[in-house]
Amino acid sequence: MPSARHPGLLDPLAALRAGGDPPCDVYLTGTVFLDIILTGLDSAPVRGTESWARGMGSSPGGVANMATALARLGLRTSLAAAFGDDHYGDYCWDALEQGEGIDLGLSRTVPNWHSPVTVSMAYEGERTMVSHGHEAPPPEVGTDCPPARAAVASLGPEQAPWIAGAAGHGTRIFADVGWDETGRWDPSRLADLAYCEAFLPNAEEAMRYTRTDCPRRAAHALTAYVPTAVVTLGAEGAYAVDGGSGECAEVPAIAVEALDPTGAGDVFVAGFVTGTLAGWPLADRLAFAGLTAALSVQEFGGSLSAPGWWEIAAWWRYVQGAPDQDPAALRRYAFLDELLPAPARPLPLRRAVPTIGFRSPA
Repeated sequence: MPSARHPGLLDPLAALRAGGDPPCDVYLTGTVFLDIILTGLDSAPVRGTESWARGMGSSPGGVANMATALARLGLRTSLAAAFGDDHYGDYCWDALEQGEGIDLGLSRTVPNWHSPVTVSMAYEGERTMVSHGHEAPPPEVGTDCPPARAAVASLGPEQAPWIAGAAGHGTRIFADVGWDETGRWDPSRLADLAYCEAFLPNAEEAMRYTRTDCPRRAAHALTAYVPTAVVTLGAEGAYAVDGGSGECAEVPAIAVEALDPTGAGDVFVAGFVTGTLAGWPLADRLAFAGLTAALSVQEFGGSLSAPGWWEIAAWWRYVQGAPDQDPAALRRYAFLDELLPAPARPLPLRRAVPTIGFRSPA
């Protein structure tokens, strides 16, 4: 069913909505960066030389990656973040609020604060990032998680203070985690998993926290902390375990020609959250998350590369008609037949372009 907020956009939760629902489907908080993405590099930059990139894009980054991915999948998304009062901050705010329909009512513009910037260089299927930012402004009082179906939290040294309270009010918490720069990989950093429904680390993070040498064993070990553990396996796909039922699911990655992997992990989380809130089986959620991530790496940028339902429908129609497709592999995505919108194309999605905006004609 189309979304009432965005005509032509499928609402995956339409059948579940009722009068007493919270206004927000998913709540996020974090840092918004301006991302400048350089692609088409033949190799890593070499010291003392100048490299030219054949492609470039600009887009909101950081927590904006996941917020945009969720909004493009039809979820009512609320973001609490600080924005600089410079042109970069204005651009990111406009792109998220006006371009994507993300609720920024809990966000704020901070006077005299420079927007954080990340330059991402994509080459050989990987990326190297250089970031710059001033000390983040302190959070304001009253930034607790609002009433929401779900929230996504990043675990780390400074645990989000709202996680326990949000879970206590019925919000379903999905957690990811960043790289531990200390190298200790102390499981105490995962303490808030006691309030979470699912944890979605990558293979290296999962193995280091569980002291295992196999990502699948790590996923099973993580169910001691959280009901559902999802471990991304890079080019191999993803593996998930439901600790309550014992159900396991593994879905291989979809082979695509990657232009820019920036934000693919965030898009994966957004796809899994969408399927979970919609009540899909574990294997379908895993397949959908991997599909959305695979489609995202074919475009510039983290946030504006996220696919919408039309892109997902276009991929499904294409692979069903393409030669040499494995019928068994296609059956893994047959659940899309019940979900996808009619073939009429809506307004095109905003994509990352080499500049942050053009001046209006005089």
